[in-house]
Amino acid sequence: MAAPTSVRSRPRAPRLDRATAYRLATTEYDRTLAAWRALGPADWSRPTVCAAWDVRAMAAHTLGMTEMTASLRQLVHQNAAASRAGGGIDALTAVQVRERAGLSPAELVDRLAAAAPRAVRGRRRLSVLLGAVKLPEEQVVGPEREWWRIGFLTDVVLTRDPWMHRMDLAAATGTEPVLTADHDGVLVADVVAEWAGRHGQPYRLRLTGPAGGEWSSGADGGADVEAHELDAVDFCRVLSGRGTGDGLLAQQVPF
Repeated sequence: MAAPTSVRSRPRAPRLDRATAYRLATTEYDRTLAAWRALGPADWSRPTVCAAWDVRAMAAHTLGMTEMTASLRQLVHQNAAASRAGGGIDALTAVQVRERAGLSPAELVDRLAAAAPRAVRGRRRLSVLLGAVKLPEEQVVGPEREWWRIGFLTDVVLTRDPWMHRMDLAAATGTEPVLTADHDGVLVADVVAEWAGRHGQPYRLRLTGPAGGEWSSGADGGADVEAHELDAVDFCRVLSGRGTGDGLLAQQVPF
């Protein structure tokens, strides 16, 4: 596999306004917590689409990321530990899972309940103070490397991450995730806008389900416009790298 190549020099910034971003963050933490509380004893050991993680390990990662943004001490500690392990997102998530490996399901739930409100405040504070600052490392998105502003991480990606893992949890346990237009639909619409901006080609897109909708750009030209119809959650799964897509669906988006 070829090494990722840098294709974007201008750091990526959030499209969402801050009020919307933190409304989504608050709701997503609440829905994630509710999904964890609904798990039965056998559910925590079920495998997930994240091959190295069962449900419990995936929850440990989600808790770790939440606690990282809820506490300056955790922010410094986790990133220093990841740096010693070689740096990058894989090293960071490994630290999060390893350091929470001894927690019971009840402890994972209780700690997320305690950390989530502080994470919303911490993320918002970072966004206000440092949102326009460039992250110190390039980020890998599919075959590309790019720079992000801190605000893109705090306002957007750190909400997409628990959202996608909530979808992973539903798939692992054979349950239907809670999906509404005013939350999941707004999140998905932001993903669609970023995806369209990344590929820059004419398209028609119809996403089904409570989080879905219809979008198009440059679609007046006729038959050569690429068109796709699929479930909104499946669309996000494909763009996250959890599946493969043809044509414009091969364009990845970070989650």
